[in-house]
Amino acid sequence: MTVIEYVTFALVPGTAEADFLAAATGTGALVRRQPGFVARRLSQGADGTWTDAVTWTSLASAQAAAGAVMEDPAFTPFMALIDGASARMRHETLALTLD
Repeated sequence: MTVIEYVTFALVPGTAEADFLAAATGTGALVRRQPGFVARRLSQGADGTWTDAVTWTSLASAQAAAGAVMEDPAFTPFMALIDGASARMRHETLALTLD
């Protein structure tokens, strides 16, 4: 069962978008190494809110990866730019894909 993990958040005030995107790019190898990883998309809304949408092969894979990346020092620069109080995570089961 394919699961999409959505994390919405704001950046720490004063964070430059280019710095954040560089930090996000720096997490690529770590995220791709996680078992069950399928795809990742990072987007920004008109209100400045960011959404990190990661597709996993299962909820168990998503949950295991969340724990693993948070413990890895390679993820620290990315997390340091996110306003932790604003972060919200949810998991949804993929129902339909149109490519």
